Amino acid sequence: MQKSEEHIYDVTINWNEGKTGVMNSEKLEQEVEVATPPEFPGGVEGIWSPEHLFTASVGSCLMTSFTAIAEYSKFEFDSLKVKTLGTMSKVDGKFVMSKITLKPLLTISDEKYEKKAHRLLKKAENICLISRSIKSEIVFEPEVKVLVSE
Repeated sequence: MQKSEEHIYDVTINWNEGKTGVMNSEKLEQEVEVATPPEFPGGVEGIWSPEHLFTASVGSCLMTSFTAIAEYSKFEFDSLKVKTLGTMSKVDGKFVMSKITLKPLLTISDEKYEKKAHRLLKKAENICLISRSIKSEIVFEPEVKVLVSE
């Protein structure tokens, strides 16, 4: 039997009060509080906003794409940290997420794999379905750090 080529991700947002709500999914245990970001009138400090979630979706897609490629390639690494910056700006008088900057920091133990590390990071960036699905400019600034053995 062939697997379906379509996947549905079910998310429900329940409004609480003011400009806050709770996001959940029938298939996930954790709930996430969401709100208008503080940059907008009535926005709330300290709560995930749609803009944070949009930015996080691109960064987490890079992470999951890389880990899948690394596993398939039998590529061992020590750590991966993906710093992701979402830039919101006005275009034609309307706010858009105009740019996403991805700054992955991959740590490896052997410098002979540094070129391969860069290649796999770039491949992960190219296959990320979230990056391919959005209009925002994607800026990719990968860094590979080699741990120095003592």
